[in-house]
Amino acid sequence: MNEALPDHRRLGRELGLFGTDPLMGAGLPYWLPDGAVVRHTLEEYVREAERAAGYRHVYSPVLGKRELYELSGHWDHYSDDMFPPMRLGAEEAVLRPSLCPHHALIYRSRPHSHHELPLRIAELGTMYRAELSGVLGGLTRVRAIQLNDAHVFCTPDQVVHEARAALELIARAYADLGIDAVRHRLSLPGGGGKYVADPGLWSRATGLLREVLAEAGVAYEEAEGEAAFYGPKIDVQIADPAGRESTLSTVQIDFHQPARFDLRYTGADGAPHRPVMVHRSVIGSVERAVAHLIEVHRGAFPAWLAPVQLVVLPVAEEQAEQAAALVRQAVARGLRAELAGPGHGTLAARVRAARLVPYQAVIGAREAGSGLAAVRLRDGRRIGALPVADLLGRIAGRVAARGTLLWE
Repeated sequence: MNEALPDHRRLGRELGLFGTDPLMGAGLPYWLPDGAVVRHTLEEYVREAERAAGYRHVYSPVLGKRELYELSGHWDHYSDDMFPPMRLGAEEAVLRPSLCPHHALIYRSRPHSHHELPLRIAELGTMYRAELSGVLGGLTRVRAIQLNDAHVFCTPDQVVHEARAALELIARAYADLGIDAVRHRLSLPGGGGKYVADPGLWSRATGLLREVLAEAGVAYEEAEGEAAFYGPKIDVQIADPAGRESTLSTVQIDFHQPARFDLRYTGADGAPHRPVMVHRSVIGSVERAVAHLIEVHRGAFPAWLAPVQLVVLPVAEEQAEQAAALVRQAVARGLRAELAGPGHGTLAARVRAARLVPYQAVIGAREAGSGLAAVRLRDGRRIGALPVADLLGRIAGRVAARGTLLWE
C-alpha cells in the first residue's frame, strides 16, 4: 500500500471513526462516536431524499427461513456467499443475503391496484455476506452490510421512467457528497450456471436498461459476467485514490422475482397482471460509501456531514463564558459544535487540531465585548468578525443546503 495515498483504514484510526476487535470478528467493524455521526447523518440524508422522491420506508427482519431464499433463487445461485443455516427446531433460518425477497413478501401481503403503482419501498437494512477472511478490509469488504436498498413495483410502462429517476437520484446524491462517478457500466450475464436460465427475461430487461441509459444521456460500457443472478443492472463505478474501481450504486430491472413470488396487481381491465421490480441503491453499502468519503475528502467532510461542524476558540479564559454561550446557541440551532478552550493548548495549537472542522469561531477580548466572533474556514479563508447570530445563520444555511460549498 502506498502510504502517500489516503487510505480509509489508516484515516479511520487516526480520526477516531471506526475500529475492529478480534473478539468481534473479522469484517465486523464498530463505529466510534465521530464515525457514528457521519454514518447517521448519511443515512438520514438518504431517507430524506427517498421520502422526497416518493418512497415509503419499511423494516424487515435480518433472518428468513431457508425456503424464502429457495423461492427467490438466492439459495441456488448465491449460496456460496451466504452464511450456513441455523437450526431452529424443525426449521432452518438464514441470515439474509439480500433485502429483495423480504420486500417482495411485503408487496404481496395485500392486494394492489394499478392506481397504486409505482409502489416504492425503501429500507436501510443489514444483510450478511460470508466473505472469506483474506478479502476483508476496513469498511470496503465486510460481513454485515448496512445496505441502502429500495424496490419499485411498477407496471411495464413505468419501468424506464422509474429506473431513470433512480439514476437522477444517485447523481444528486453524488453532487451533495462530493463523489465523482468514473463510469457507468451495463452489467450483463456471463457463462456458467450462476445466472437464471431465461433468455427472454435477460433480453427484455437488457433492452429496457439500454433505453434508460439512452434517455438519461449517460455514456456506458458493457461488461459480461457482472450481472446479478436474476437480471442485468446499471452499476455506477467509483475509484479510490489508487485508481481501483468498485461499484457503489446500482439500478436493476427484475422480471424473475415477481414471477417467483407470483406478485400481481389489478389492471385497468380488471384482470391480474405481473408487476416489474426495479432494484435501486443510491449509496449502496453505507460502509463502502463512508470508506470512499473518508478517502475522497481525507477526513475533511462536507460541512453538513462533518462530525463537528463548528469549533469555538476563546483566546483566553476571560472569553470562556461567551464561547460556551456560542456553543449552546449553535447546538440549539441543530449544529454540531464544540468548545476548545485554553486548557487544550495555545490558540495556534487548537487551530491546528481543528483543521478538519469546517468552521472555526475565535473569540478574543474585542469580539467578546461586541457579541462577535472572528470566523476562519477550514480552507484557510478568514471571513472576519461577524455577529454571532449572523454567523450561525450562515453556517446553518450552508448545512441545510448540503453540497460541498463552505461559504457564499
